[in-house]
Amino acid sequence: MIRVLIVDDSAFMRNTLSSMITSDPEIEVAGIARDGIEAVEKVALLKPDIVTLDVEMPRMDGIEALKQIMAKTPVPVLMVSSLTNEGAQVTLDALDLGAVDFIPKNLSDLSINIVRIKDILISKIKAIGTKGLIRPLKKAIALHPSPPAQSRFSLHRRINVIAIGSSTGGPKALQGILPLLPEGFTVPIVIAQHMPPSFTGPLAERLNQLSKITVKEAEQGETIHKGVAYIAPGRGHMRLIRKKLTETVVSISEDYGKYIYRPSVDALMLSVVECFSGHSLGVVLTGLGNDGTQGMKEIKNKGGRTIAESEQTCVVYGMPKAVADAGAADRVVPLDEIAGEIINSV
Repeated sequence: MIRVLIVDDSAFMRNTLSSMITSDPEIEVAGIARDGIEAVEKVALLKPDIVTLDVEMPRMDGIEALKQIMAKTPVPVLMVSSLTNEGAQVTLDALDLGAVDFIPKNLSDLSINIVRIKDILISKIKAIGTKGLIRPLKKAIALHPSPPAQSRFSLHRRINVIAIGSSTGGPKALQGILPLLPEGFTVPIVIAQHMPPSFTGPLAERLNQLSKITVKEAEQGETIHKGVAYIAPGRGHMRLIRKKLTETVVSISEDYGKYIYRPSVDALMLSVVECFSGHSLGVVLTGLGNDGTQGMKEIKNKGGRTIAESEQTCVVYGMPKAVADAGAADRVVPLDEIAGEIINSV
């Protein structure tokens, strides 16, 4: 059994989360806490496998509780976040402090999608609670690493674009890659991170502050440029369209179509193949499900290169595993080596 501690000052939220969690026979509620002080005490006492942690609570808020939990008795934490710009900022702060992912606070407003929300919550709890906390990343010292000969790609076609896909654990994983890329990086980067619409802009802003390259939320119709990373807006799917021989532009569609996850990694990568056949690098990072597998297969089949994050550093080894199992990964490496692989591929 995976044991969950629910931390929230709202009786409605405690009951709702408890009902969702206990609907799965492999998960049980180890206990509840009504504020941050109770949370710190009960994590130490009950030793749960995973914690759901609200942000706004009396006596001690979720951020201070998270700091104390990670310092005293580290355990995987899912933040319960409001789907607002302010909520996004606080959630990103929490991810920096050690939280592994988040779930939406506005459960009462999403009754139409309640079954899907429950399925995602249970999937995250089971995947994260079973694995526990991953090892910390190595200190990235060399920004221009020289990997051993066996780690170099055997193909030597010029790479003209890099496409990255990520989900659960992705924001922190992206912080382990983009800030290591050098100023003057010679190709554009396009990124699909599964996130709500209000979160992708703040994520881009935070990554931009940390990076030497420019990182921004992509805009409809803009031309992509080298040395810029474009994060797909959470409101729909991002694709690339070749407008002229030397110009490729961003297209944002809110027609969700056949794709379950938003923004879709597959939709983005398949469009990259159409625009840069044989000259693209695909990277799939930590995340639930198999989004990106089809896109990575096409990148590889058309002569491009592909990298999947290895299990040892994934918060959830779902998307990269699906890619590796499909034979679509040229390289499977830990997160702390991916920036070096990217730099050495362009």
